Amino acid sequence: MIIPAPLQEMRLGDVIRFANGKAIKPGGGGRYPVYGSNGIIGQSDEFRHENGVIIGRVGAYCGSVVYCPGKFWASDNTLVVFPISDAFDIKFLYYFLHNAKLSRYAGGAAQPLVTQTVLKQVTVDVPPLPMQRRIVAILSAYDDLIENNLRRIKILEEMAHALYREWFVHFHFPGNEKVQMLESPMGPIPRGWKVSRLDEVSRSVQDGDWIETKDQGGNDYRLLQISNIGVGEFIETGNYRFITQEAFDRLHCTEITPGDILVARMPTPIGRAWLATTMAWRMITAVDVAIIRMEPDVLNPIFLAQAWNELFNLQRIAAQASGTTRLRITRRELAALEFVIPPILFQDRFVALIEPKLNLAMVLRTKNDNLGQTRDLLLPRLISGSVQLGNLEKVLAP
Repeated sequence: MIIPAPLQEMRLGDVIRFANGKAIKPGGGGRYPVYGSNGIIGQSDEFRHENGVIIGRVGAYCGSVVYCPGKFWASDNTLVVFPISDAFDIKFLYYFLHNAKLSRYAGGAAQPLVTQTVLKQVTVDVPPLPMQRRIVAILSAYDDLIENNLRRIKILEEMAHALYREWFVHFHFPGNEKVQMLESPMGPIPRGWKVSRLDEVSRSVQDGDWIETKDQGGNDYRLLQISNIGVGEFIETGNYRFITQEAFDRLHCTEITPGDILVARMPTPIGRAWLATTMAWRMITAVDVAIIRMEPDVLNPIFLAQAWNELFNLQRIAAQASGTTRLRITRRELAALEFVIPPILFQDRFVALIEPKLNLAMVLRTKNDNLGQTRDLLLPRLISGSVQLGNLEKVLAP
């Protein structure tokens, strides 16, 4: 017989204490990580907090939750929370808040916003400390597997970046010693290569669709948000939005197709891009995401996606961003970006070498998505007692 855990109904304000993030000058360095609402965004010589949990306060990542071990700085678009007493485990609070879907408590007209005042009143069921720690031990085992996969992904992607830099930045490609170098607007390049604006070598560069809340509903097309676009990856935030076929037709929307490159025109980092490949839904995307479609006889999508997410390119995009309240880059500015374009057969040779690595990284990301979903499903069941702690502890024991 399953005996439910002894739970105590409490307000969040009686479980956690809040602190505010603080703005920091961008571009700094140092030993301490600077966290935004969706992870590390820089480094600092100073820290303001230690071993806490960050909640995204405003914007696309409103309600997101990040665990920050060690000493760190939290940006001004975050709230930082800590256990209010020793009766609560910090890592348990991270899992608990991550699973609470705090974005549903957001208000705000122009953009979503969560406040301390609202969150403090949220009622939650909290198990005793010993059970919190047992739950943390189980869920951390899933995180360890995820972290191991992330390390493998980082190695695979760095191998692809290194080969790109070797061939297309340093021009140390096979047979380079026989190639004549010619001057170009972007410096010396091999004969037969060219410098072109993006809109000269693309079929189209266009914005996503303006979809208001009143137009959302149904399940015919998933509406991708800017927060779904990572640096070379699709990020599953769990924030599912859809529109119907009727709304798609009425609003003259653009469907995302495999081979499209989606570029986030707002931070962070601004200009990051994801190459759409296999997709679980028919999709459209939000207006702050640009859609690039290639001319297949001129540009290999995998080559362009690799070039696009190189640090140099992201830095030059960031340098062109403007805006009074929020930085962004326009579609026209993206279309005017110049790239060094090698012949298509040369691009294909490069892609043939990196594609197996990128495919393996994609498989590992899928595994991580499944591990994360399993972990998140376990938490409420472990708290309620519908899944017994002892059974899982035996399975996960080394």
